[in-house]
Amino acid sequence: MKLRLLLAGFGLAACAASAAVIGHNVHAEPITAERIAMLPAAEREAWTTYLQRSQVQRAADQAALAAERKDLMQIPPAPPEHGHDASMPLDKDPAWYAGPEARRVADNIVSFQTPAGGWGKNFDRSGPVRLKGQAYVPDNISNFLGKGDFDAPRDLRWNYVGTLDNNATTTELFFLARVIKALPDGQDAPYRAAFVKGVQYLLAAQFPNGGWPQVWPLEGGYHDAITYNDDAVTLAATVMTDVAANKDNEYSFVSADLRAAAAASAKRALAVILATQVKAPDGTLTVWGQQHDALTLKPCAARNFEPPLLASDESASLLVYLMSLPNPSPELQQAIRSGVAYLKKTAVMGYIMTGKEDPEGRRLVAKPGAGPLWPRFIDPATGKGVFGDRDQSLHDTMNELSLERRNGYNFYATSPQKTLKAYDKWAAKYPAK
Repeated sequence: MKLRLLLAGFGLAACAASAAVIGHNVHAEPITAERIAMLPAAEREAWTTYLQRSQVQRAADQAALAAERKDLMQIPPAPPEHGHDASMPLDKDPAWYAGPEARRVADNIVSFQTPAGGWGKNFDRSGPVRLKGQAYVPDNISNFLGKGDFDAPRDLRWNYVGTLDNNATTTELFFLARVIKALPDGQDAPYRAAFVKGVQYLLAAQFPNGGWPQVWPLEGGYHDAITYNDDAVTLAATVMTDVAANKDNEYSFVSADLRAAAAASAKRALAVILATQVKAPDGTLTVWGQQHDALTLKPCAARNFEPPLLASDESASLLVYLMSLPNPSPELQQAIRSGVAYLKKTAVMGYIMTGKEDPEGRRLVAKPGAGPLWPRFIDPATGKGVFGDRDQSLHDTMNELSLERRNGYNFYATSPQKTLKAYDKWAAKYPAK
């Protein structure tokens, strides 16, 4: 009962239908004029301006595509939903980025940039350039939509048109930067222009409080939340940090004014990251949720099976970014130490995850000496995992979930282990006083 009451306090519907079902997920709230009107007076103007900017940009993006299609006899099919990061490798030798293969990818990136300046997700960038009138993004519609599904788009024809989900937009920017650095002056003009427009997109999409939504222009629902999922905020903040510092001399082509804007953006991002670190009921700092409501800063749900609790995988990546920042303030150092301590506290030992080849599907099974594993979603009071299913039900064990969800989602993570190793080096440099 204690856990059910806590879940209800996090915006989840408590349920006592069975021993394993501990609640039901509750959808996230979008950013609306009505909600902004309930903010303190000093905050309303900035949020109203932000919402209006999003609405104007969405209309402009749609108008640009409509204008292209006006005189077409046939509209080209949308690009197929396939691949993404693998088609934009960031670990090649510098010379590779000046070659024809990289140029083909960069040309695809430039051609599919939205009018707002962002990019879509789940897209093989090694394919042909965009055709006139072609959609900017694949449709990205879930194959599992049901009644009341949290993932149902507001407009089936306009979905994820400009997003940070699945490493989109930030990967395009990192790739373009490598191509620009590798090419001789004069050959990189279209890539420079696309990169600058992409950074300006991130600046326009950034919330007044420093966070970033999953989709911009805003799409509603959980897409409007501060999104740590898939490292959206982490990677956007990394872009700004790298541009401001001209990391690896890859951003020397960026103007001083834009580098200054990037530095200010990274500073705002850090402020909201620190503000959203969740406190346990006893007041101690823990880690972060997968999404946080942009206006209240509280964790909120995403898809049906993603509850508004603590997220181990995203928090692990976020801590690595925080540890990369120079001259950490006492507040930042405390945030890092607290986050790492919480990851250590919530590690699960003595278990492994079976693979999809298991006749019973992926399961958590006991194995002496195994571990560590971390539940993807953790209750901040108990430190125990919570597991969601397609029907929005929440369970206290992964093994009770449907076969489709167990095989289709990573409910346990190992990424915090790398973060703990990185922390050992960081802590030696910044010992606790």
